[in-house]
Amino acid sequence: MKKQQIKTLIASSTFEDGLTETGVKGVRLFRATQSIPCVPAVYEPCVVVIVSGRKEAIFDGQRYVYDDSQYLCCPMSIPVKAGTSEASPDNPLYGVFISLDLHVMSALAMEMENAGGRPSLGNDSPRASGIRLASWDEDFADAVLRLLTLGSSPVDMAVLGAARLREVYYAILKGEAGVFARRAFGANHSIAASIAYISSQLDEPISIDDMATRAGMSRSVFHRKFKQATTMAPIQFVKSMRLNNAAMKISGGMSISEAARDVGYISVSQFSREFKRMYGHSPRQWSEQQHVSLSVG
Repeated sequence: MKKQQIKTLIASSTFEDGLTETGVKGVRLFRATQSIPCVPAVYEPCVVVIVSGRKEAIFDGQRYVYDDSQYLCCPMSIPVKAGTSEASPDNPLYGVFISLDLHVMSALAMEMENAGGRPSLGNDSPRASGIRLASWDEDFADAVLRLLTLGSSPVDMAVLGAARLREVYYAILKGEAGVFARRAFGANHSIAASIAYISSQLDEPISIDDMATRAGMSRSVFHRKFKQATTMAPIQFVKSMRLNNAAMKISGGMSISEAARDVGYISVSQFSREFKRMYGHSPRQWSEQQHVSLSVG
């Protein structure tokens, strides 16, 4: 019932495909009425909620497909391929994109622990992954609905939006993805902070030693903890972030050479080689494919 109410709210508030702002910072609605192939993207810390249709994300070779039975929790910035293969005018994709504020989530997790609300880590698989799918529960559905019902009143949204968003955060930390999220915002918070630093410094040289120092770890410990949190070695992760960001920029109309420079490549030829190695096509071929897809769509 609550999912249907959420779907109705989204459908009545989105008038075109793409993202629609809600008035609460970091909370956006989205709609898609045509299939979108999986393309390079960068997920910032977020939760993605689907109430109609199916969406997929691929991270480090693992495919995650989710619909209104599960939401996607991504507590750290990661390079992915994302899309929706089944959306159509008769079967639109509706959902909510909720950014996760590192500071708010960390403070909330700390409050929960201080109040005795810290769950055991024993039941959560230690297998590394930057993404987790979690089943909806009553608290999560109720928190999302309460947040979106504010949309009918700009005053309510301005006054109560942050508090209602905090309720969603709390429901996430209590729910099936809670332990996974706490690993990122708790013991692995230094790794999440390192990834946020990487995201903001892609156009600059990034030293693994410098990141380890920032995290207060030796290079070997940092490498191990980073791979535990993301499945990728730091150098591999930085390269994936750079290439995914560049692919997004090229798709948006930026020239290949400018996109390469924007993500820290001095040599365009090296960028082209690494791009082709990752995506199977040269940047120019990939750009042409994107333009063809857009014109067909």
